[in-house]
Amino acid sequence: MEDREIVELYWARSENAIAETGKKYERYCRSIARGLLPNEEDCEECVNDAYLRAWETIPPRRPERLSTYLGKITRNLALDRCRYRGREKRGSGQTPLVLEEIGACVPGPDSDEAMLDRVALTDCFDRFLAALPREKRDIFVRRYWFFSSIQEIASDFGLSEGRVKMILLRARGQLKDALEKEGLWI
Repeated sequence: MEDREIVELYWARSENAIAETGKKYERYCRSIARGLLPNEEDCEECVNDAYLRAWETIPPRRPERLSTYLGKITRNLALDRCRYRGREKRGSGQTPLVLEEIGACVPGPDSDEAMLDRVALTDCFDRFLAALPREKRDIFVRRYWFFSSIQEIASDFGLSEGRVKMILLRARGQLKDALEKEGLWI
């Protein structure tokens, strides 16, 4: 079933919307949750909560890309669950490491930049990602959106771990340069 048809089921308040969402996006949502949560029960609960959140928010929202919408909901719910549980090794140890890596490039909440319009920062990120070659962009997104480990990325892309680390290091440098150029970083 096409995404627009699934969204129409949500708008019609048909219970088939959740079933069709599960058929099409369960593996995708589980992979996002699995990257952040250490056990299968938490992943399953997170995915089910994502379906419920979609049910509660469609309508009034009408997402343009259902996969992106569900992915964002799932990711945010998984991060909330990690924070709630207060796990030291949440996300198989990747979450604190990933946040530390990317935190060196992105203005923090206690800085003056935090007062800037979030739209400007989002636009800068979008332009930065669009300018990256596809493979580098995919690696960057896998690490900093899906919280995949260096080992998983290297295996999936057929690269050495050292090569993946170098790609990410250079990409973070490019991101920092892009943010500085836009005046979003001091």
